[in-house]
Amino acid sequence: MRDTKTTRPPAPETTADREIRAANKRKILKAASEVFAAKGFDGARIAEIASVAELPKANVYYYYATKEDLYSATFAPLLEEWDSALRILKVETEPAVALRAYVEAKLRLGRKNPLEARLFANEVVRGGTFLSAADRAHIAQSTAASIEVLEAWMAAKKIRKIDARHFLFMLWASTQFYADYEPIVNAVLQVKKLTAVHYEQALECIVSTVLAGVLLD
Repeated sequence: MRDTKTTRPPAPETTADREIRAANKRKILKAASEVFAAKGFDGARIAEIASVAELPKANVYYYYATKEDLYSATFAPLLEEWDSALRILKVETEPAVALRAYVEAKLRLGRKNPLEARLFANEVVRGGTFLSAADRAHIAQSTAASIEVLEAWMAAKKIRKIDARHFLFMLWASTQFYADYEPIVNAVLQVKKLTAVHYEQALECIVSTVLAGVLLD
């Protein structure tokens, strides 16, 4: 006799379901950033990440199949935000305005995501093992677009002739230093924690130095 039972389709995901999933992923990524930043990839354990996130270990594996997947996911949002900051540099915007806005955005992102910034820096120091070929290609492509903007400004005689690649490296180094090496910055400034005032001072110093060096008289 043929079985006439039918399998019920899964219930459609509700708005509440999506909100729960999003909240769980945020908790996991925040906890992962803390643990990976403190202990590195090899020293981190999924059980500890789950404990910090206050979720069952099984929940972590539900969203991220492996520790490698979770590790890569922790700095993916940061790369997206850095991309967004680079898009501030546009040919039609005056260099002084665009460069100030870019430096301000990078400093703000470092202050907002210090753990993720340090985690990414540590990953690069480790050799970028978990940066996929697609990640590397994307970074090169987005950087190339910014180089084109800088070279267009040079051609229009809006800024001095410089090596655009090394200019971007310099901007990245100066703006990331405050997040990546915060304990050193705190020690030199003799403060326990950087405030908005310190970041404003950094902004003015970096921007005035950069503009003095690249703007044509």
